[in-house]
Amino acid sequence: MPSATAGTSPSDIPGPPDPARTSRSRIVLDNHDMGRALSRIAHEVLERNRGSDGLVLLGIPTRGVPLAHRIADRIGSIESRPVPVGSLDVTMYRDDLRLHPARTLEHTDVPPEGVDGKTVVLVDDVLFSGRTVRSALDALHDLGRPRAVRLAVLVDRGHRELPVRADFVGKNLPTSLVEQVHVEVAEVDGRDAVRIEGPVEPTAAPDEDAR
Repeated sequence: MPSATAGTSPSDIPGPPDPARTSRSRIVLDNHDMGRALSRIAHEVLERNRGSDGLVLLGIPTRGVPLAHRIADRIGSIESRPVPVGSLDVTMYRDDLRLHPARTLEHTDVPPEGVDGKTVVLVDDVLFSGRTVRSALDALHDLGRPRAVRLAVLVDRGHRELPVRADFVGKNLPTSLVEQVHVEVAEVDGRDAVRIEGPVEPTAAPDEDAR
């Protein structure tokens, strides 16, 4: 009896799906767009705070940290004085920690001035459900008592699950839940870009009557 695979060439055997055919990726912000967005955020922070007095910027790891440093550098250049900047790890404050207990701890680096009585600007790359920001507020509470807390994000993609809104937004980016937003920064990824990745829409079958 002939084998069930007789006459089947290797090309006829189904293989794993080609990611290029099942998803699409497009760049929505390049390095120039990101630079302009961060400069705009820096000016808006200064305008809201009426200067840089009492400002402290804390980036949320991973990519929020280099973004915070860039914003702080821009503010420092405008004001001709350095702005305290650091990082705030939220790992142990996440509400899904019990579901995913094995997480890598990031670094918390609070400037020597501390946060008491300061206006703290939390900086993150993407604002989505709002749960990371909620975790950051809990983590900040354990560090001291700021005078005020603001939120700056490079991208707001919507789909909030908690009543959280950013004070400073580089780009509002409407997305669907099946899409993913990837922020790349040169300090971590080797380049600056914001990409949206999502499933490829099925191609409609040709209309027989239109032939």
